[in-house]
Amino acid sequence: MFRVFAAFTAIALLAQICVASAGEYGTRDEAVAMVKRVEDMFAKAGPDSTFKAVSDKSLATFHDRDLYPFIYDLSGRCVAHGARPALIGKNLLDLKDQDGKYLIREMIRIASGTGFGWVNYKWPNPINKIEDKTSYVEKMGDYFVGVGVYRE
Repeated sequence: MFRVFAAFTAIALLAQICVASAGEYGTRDEAVAMVKRVEDMFAKAGPDSTFKAVSDKSLATFHDRDLYPFIYDLSGRCVAHGARPALIGKNLLDLKDQDGKYLIREMIRIASGTGFGWVNYKWPNPINKIEDKTSYVEKMGDYFVGVGVYRE
């Protein structure tokens, strides 16, 4: 009887660990929802307030676990970044990932074409390890906004 109880307890603990691990990362649906929140603020408060809010890591509205928004103009200049403020003001049109993919160019192509979509690329995670990432991007006036999730 004790062995059965111990086995059930071990299974329950393992299930809790797996659920907790899954909750450490944002989902594709949460990324899209964050993009929509950025767009709502952009429509109501304008570009300057939105860029400032997106870049402010203390605002939970735009910073949730590994989820954060980034905004670029359609020439490739970063105007707001929720994780890497050093990128703000830089033109990253020629930025390539580890596999040689021009990720900002691809994001601009999608934003200027269909107006929204997903882009797969490699990007440093919060501890600077390069991982596979996919970002949902959507055109927002003369800009595009994106939020990405790390892929398993």
